[in-house]
Amino acid sequence: MSNTVDESLRAAGRRAFARHGYGGATIERIAREAGLSRVTLHRRGIDRDAVLAALAEDAADAYRRALWPALTGAGSGRERLEQALRAICATADRELDVLVALRARRDAIFHEIGGADGARTDAGAGGLGTREIFFEPLSRLLRDGAADGSLRAHDDPDEVAVVLFNQVGGTYIHLRGEHGWSHERCRDALVGLAISGIASPSS
Repeated sequence: MSNTVDESLRAAGRRAFARHGYGGATIERIAREAGLSRVTLHRRGIDRDAVLAALAEDAADAYRRALWPALTGAGSGRERLEQALRAICATADRELDVLVALRARRDAIFHEIGGADGARTDAGAGGLGTREIFFEPLSRLLRDGAADGSLRAHDDPDEVAVVLFNQVGGTYIHLRGEHGWSHERCRDALVGLAISGIASPSS
């Protein structure tokens, strides 16, 4: 018995979550989207949360790839942080239907989970809650900007990075999905506001 969630099943999960939300995306509906029976998935040891966990890893991989150019490219810390925040918006837009449908379970993708009931816990991220893979690249860019003078220095760059990730990423999903704002309008408003709040006065 294999509990591997392959790409076709991940795609089926995306469709089911986008159409029905977390509560309505039963394993029967996911199986139907994949052209399989519920029994087949049960025999493989795959349930709804296994599919969601696979999608969470996809989100983490997409995020890592999207931010890599900002981490390795040229430019000031401020310029590269702005590039990274824009990449967050672009990445969220590509998975917008699923992220909107899963808004009640965004913790399953972006936040540390602990306990038998799947409750969110801060223990896994130094008391910050958000998974390190999502805030650590922003923290590095904040430190780079503080070093080159283009961004304000902060006592706790990790905490500021968590705020930035949730401020930009979470609000982007809300404004795009619930308010119907365009990608450009959301991105420019959120990134501009975020950068203006942390830019060095002399930059």
